[in-house]
Amino acid sequence: MAERIVPTELGTEKISTLLKKYAIPSIVAMIASSIYNIVDSAYIGHGIGPMALSGLAPTFPLMNISAAFGAMVGVGASTMISVRLGQKNYESAQRILGNAFTMNILVGILIGVFALLFLDPILLFFGASENTLQFAHEYMFWIILGNVITHLYFGFNAILRSAGHPDIAMKATILTVVLNSVLDPIFIFKWGLGLGIKGAAIATILSQTVSLCWQMHILSNKNELLHLHRGIYRLKGSIVKEILSIGISPCLMNLAACFVVIFFNRGLLNYGDDYAVGAYSVVHKVTFVFITLVMGLNQGMQPIAGYNYGAQRPDRVMAVLRLAIIWATIAMVLGWIVSEFLPRYAALVFTTDPKMIEEIVRGMRINGLVMPLIGSQMVIGNFFQAIAKPWKAIFLSLSRQFLFLVPCLLIFPTFWKPAIEGVWYSLPASDLISCITGFTMLALQLKQFKKQAQQLQQ
Repeated sequence: MAERIVPTELGTEKISTLLKKYAIPSIVAMIASSIYNIVDSAYIGHGIGPMALSGLAPTFPLMNISAAFGAMVGVGASTMISVRLGQKNYESAQRILGNAFTMNILVGILIGVFALLFLDPILLFFGASENTLQFAHEYMFWIILGNVITHLYFGFNAILRSAGHPDIAMKATILTVVLNSVLDPIFIFKWGLGLGIKGAAIATILSQTVSLCWQMHILSNKNELLHLHRGIYRLKGSIVKEILSIGISPCLMNLAACFVVIFFNRGLLNYGDDYAVGAYSVVHKVTFVFITLVMGLNQGMQPIAGYNYGAQRPDRVMAVLRLAIIWATIAMVLGWIVSEFLPRYAALVFTTDPKMIEEIVRGMRINGLVMPLIGSQMVIGNFFQAIAKPWKAIFLSLSRQFLFLVPCLLIFPTFWKPAIEGVWYSLPASDLISCITGFTMLALQLKQFKKQAQQLQQ
């Protein structure tokens, strides 16, 4: 039997080399995914109309809720695996893989059943109107039917990165994006199957199914240190508890994002109209292209920081943190340039409707005001998560997406005329406050690392 692969390079290779190796595949995969989201929305906006584009907006919170619980399992398990590999506890890492597989299936089924039972009331609460509910319902019905597939697909990608295979995780994402982009026009437009907006959802699930089959084939290789086999799928209380304790951070982050989108959609609907809601969905997608750069960077940083934290190498943990903050800031400066100087060109990708374009331009310029600071705040939050300090990560995420933003959403419209601009300005205001909070918490944590490094040298 061939020798099993153990990613010990995480503790020995040069940090900049490691971060490039692990982050670049994740970044490429995330960019590909975000580009698909843009292409998907562009097909819907140009092929069906502006109301269909607005109908996508209330689906985001529901998908975020599902993603929140998926991240609780996927990120929790992958972080544990990174730490166990650093500790050379390979048997425990193997059992974590099996428990994550079972948990993803259970969580996917439970969320899917609940969402289907109350789909229309949920979408109306999340910002759908009588003009957009039909489009939102058609899209989400098919997405929910494939919920288990989506959970397993994203969960396995996180585990593959932690197991030393960021290139495979990248290829799985690219495969999904390519298939999706090819199937979308065939399923949506009348010259193809003519299924409209539900065709976009069906294309998404079919593409994820193909990639999931490939992931399972890779993880069934007995020559890999981590692989699927009998005896690892039965849930073990201690493993489930630890997965949930670490995964609760990204879960709450996504839930916070969900509630923020709900508040934001309802605020835009109250002070504006369906066009404003649709504009936010576009602003979110364009901004997300640059945020995915940081998310990919964070995914690359996570196994490096987790492994070296488990191996008690605070010097290497601090090194990867510094480099990640620099790269993240550069990425978000690019986003700021697009938001402030090229918003009209971005809007034209999605629609030619003049009113929708004006709403998108206004939203992008306001949303991008403090964008260069967002990257570092995201890295700091992920850093706390990677070193198994989930409650600090939770607080940082909640501060940006909920604790500061919601009060701004409630207060700012009363001071701005038109009031809808107050809704938009709440985004950069909360970002600024949360960045200051993040750097303060990081400074305190770095003092602890310096003390640990000094103790190891003595």
